[in-house]
Amino acid sequence: MKLVSTIAVLVICQAAALAVPVDKLEKRATTQGFDISHYQPTVNYQGAYNSGARFVIIKATEGTTYIDPKFSQHYNGATAAGLIRGGYHFARPGSSSGAAQAAYFLAHGGGWSGDGRTLPGMLDMEYGSATQGGTCHGLSKASMVNWITDFVNTYHTKTTRWPMIYTTNDWWNTCTGNTNVFSTKSPLVLARYSTAGPGTIPGGWPFQTIWQNSDSYGYGGDSDVFNGALTNLKNLATG
Repeated sequence: MKLVSTIAVLVICQAAALAVPVDKLEKRATTQGFDISHYQPTVNYQGAYNSGARFVIIKATEGTTYIDPKFSQHYNGATAAGLIRGGYHFARPGSSSGAAQAAYFLAHGGGWSGDGRTLPGMLDMEYGSATQGGTCHGLSKASMVNWITDFVNTYHTKTTRWPMIYTTNDWWNTCTGNTNVFSTKSPLVLARYSTAGPGTIPGGWPFQTIWQNSDSYGYGGDSDVFNGALTNLKNLATG
């Protein structure tokens, strides 16, 4: 009887645990960060670090003709504050090849080194304007996937690292057909401005590596949340 009673108690306890929402059972560690460009001419890097931020992603280039004029200032300021930092490239798929844009990015701040403080570069894939060919920059879904592949492979060949890919669920579905070919290579940076979580994860990625959860961060730029503890973030930087 005692054994039966003990088993009954265990079953009841397990059932009670299962009835509790998962987010109440475990809160996964996250790490605050942010992203910036020339649109934020002054940034309080030290204030961000002191408030708990540990990384920043900085615009370096766009297409094959534009270098962000604030990149060096932002990069040096972030380094001095102790932030893990990296560059991002704003893609212009309708203007030149993925390989050409990856090479331009690498030549102007988008490189990577295994110093533990440098994130792999980020490829920013988002909506084009009317003059850029519209939402998908004038490319078909298949052509867009080929363009991204060209960029990603070029970056990897030059650095041994797969670049992160920034996008939204809507853009990825609309312009790539929700392809999953990058889901085991490039970490996902998913934009969704919400307090309710990152939402639907596109492209076969099992989770987002970074969630851009707001277009307003108190110390400058957009708010980013890394999906893991600081140790995991350092692992991403180290490779």
